[in-house]
Amino acid sequence: MAAQARDDGGFPDIDQHGMIGDLQTVALVSTEGTIDWFCAPRFDSPSIFASLLDREKGGYFRIHALGDGMRVKQMYFPQTAILITRFMSDSGVGEVIDFMPIADEPTVATTNRTIVRGIRVVRGELTFRVQCRPRFDYGRRTHTASAVDTGVRFDAEGMSAELHGVTADAIVDGDVDTTLTFSDGKLHIIAFETEPDADARKIGRGRGQRLFRETAAFWREWLSRGTYTGRWRESVERSAMVLKLLQYAPSGALVAAPTAALPEQLGGVRNWDYRYTWVRDASFSVYALLSLGYAQEALSFMLWLGDRVAEQVGDGSGPLKIMYRIDGSSDLEELDLDDFEGYAGSRPVHVGNGAADQLQLDIYGEAMQSLAVGERLRPIGNPGWMKLRGILDWLADNWDQPDEGVWETRGGRKDFTYGRIMCWVAFDRGIRLARDRGLPAPLDRWEAERDAIYEQVFTKCWNPQRKAFTQYPGTDVVDAITLLMPKVGMIAPRDPMWLSTLDAITEELVTDSLVYRYNPAASPDGLPGEEGTFSLCSFFYVMALTDAGKLEEAQYAFEKMLTYGNHVGLYAEEIDPSGLQLGNFPQAFTHLALIQAASELDAALEARAAARH
Repeated sequence: MAAQARDDGGFPDIDQHGMIGDLQTVALVSTEGTIDWFCAPRFDSPSIFASLLDREKGGYFRIHALGDGMRVKQMYFPQTAILITRFMSDSGVGEVIDFMPIADEPTVATTNRTIVRGIRVVRGELTFRVQCRPRFDYGRRTHTASAVDTGVRFDAEGMSAELHGVTADAIVDGDVDTTLTFSDGKLHIIAFETEPDADARKIGRGRGQRLFRETAAFWREWLSRGTYTGRWRESVERSAMVLKLLQYAPSGALVAAPTAALPEQLGGVRNWDYRYTWVRDASFSVYALLSLGYAQEALSFMLWLGDRVAEQVGDGSGPLKIMYRIDGSSDLEELDLDDFEGYAGSRPVHVGNGAADQLQLDIYGEAMQSLAVGERLRPIGNPGWMKLRGILDWLADNWDQPDEGVWETRGGRKDFTYGRIMCWVAFDRGIRLARDRGLPAPLDRWEAERDAIYEQVFTKCWNPQRKAFTQYPGTDVVDAITLLMPKVGMIAPRDPMWLSTLDAITEELVTDSLVYRYNPAASPDGLPGEEGTFSLCSFFYVMALTDAGKLEEAQYAFEKMLTYGNHVGLYAEEIDPSGLQLGNFPQAFTHLALIQAASELDAALEARAAARH
């Protein structure tokens, strides 16, 4: 029997996926039962399954029920990261149960990853087709398949994996393609294991059930440590699990998203690799995690960030890189997978990220803010403070220069307003920390630079005709990232200058509560094409409305955004005008902003209710 190609036609929608993981990497499972994205042994490793970027060359692992009139529904097992894809028809009801077991010591980096897929028929009789077509190293390494005691083994030039739960006759042209028929009450376990130990044991029904119970218990115990009890608890808890899944346990670093090259515009060129740790994005996670009571996760990132501060790279892009690999290294050379067709024809397919060496001055404010917040978890010692002093001294010499900006534009450097705002934050937090702790610092100079930034923002970055703080001096274009201006304390949330800026953002960038980050037609960013609304900014908009006392508008915008989440509450980077989720998925930044918006809006609504009574 010859190997058969996938028969599902085109690409699934980006948001037609759930995510499973084991705190070192994740897999995406589509609503058709296909694992079409999986990198191992960690987030930024080359892919083993990547049919999300190329339907044939990428590889996939699909389990789905056969039969006419099949209806499919996907959901999470309550309060866990265990995914259930249910197949329903007149002849029977069955489900595929997907999860990745959590190691006893998840903070120890290993190469062994396991995906457990349980097939269970709960009524009638169903036949399932099982297709496992690994394509190691982005499909660049050929592999062989052979029968072993545990099932089928794949070997590919120094890489290996085993598929438990199938027999030798399932091997077809180096892959696995077979059908299995089960009746009411039957449970069968199929597991994909990378780099198995020499004495690897088969994952059968008994062991699979035990791993299921242990995985469910892990997630429920972890959620029980959270402190949020507000109105939108289910959405907040799901977002918290997303952040937990995207934090690499051995180092504490949080990836921006687990995917690469998913387009911001179908057929466009804005296809970036997000499997790395941005200082900016991950720093914001500190507030979100602490607001929910997850101090250990926040501290783990703080320690990782502290190590980056201690390294002080010190090249032309500044003492901090804007992004790193999850192990702290900074070799992010951007390459194109020329052989990959790209999601829905969106090319080039980028892996690595050429923006790593950009100058983005705002990261110093975000880093200092998160380190200052983290002080109450673990005070900064003398060596760390000396390094921070060095960074702030460098910033004192360099803040007043153009940079590439928060959105990593490739159209040339500008004096971006948000960069100035966050440089002000960096000095302000450094000054406060030095005074509160009595730490040695050149306070006179830091205060002079802080005040000079303030004057520049309130004069040059304010457009009196537009009655708004604009993206950079001399333009009338507004930028949604300035929604954070009152949040970081640079302006009062009900200051007339801020309220008119909020009105300008609402007028120019908001559509049905969804928020564009800026208008690329009015402010060219060096790239062709357009993009959708930015989900992160939509939640920042909710926070700005909340702080401005516009609670009805804030609640409407927040709850409208919840309706744009996918079937299991996950968000990609953007939402296009048709409501389609685009960009890398799921995006940590969006989910941490959801948590912050929910926490702050809920607290404001509670305070208003208490005042009324």
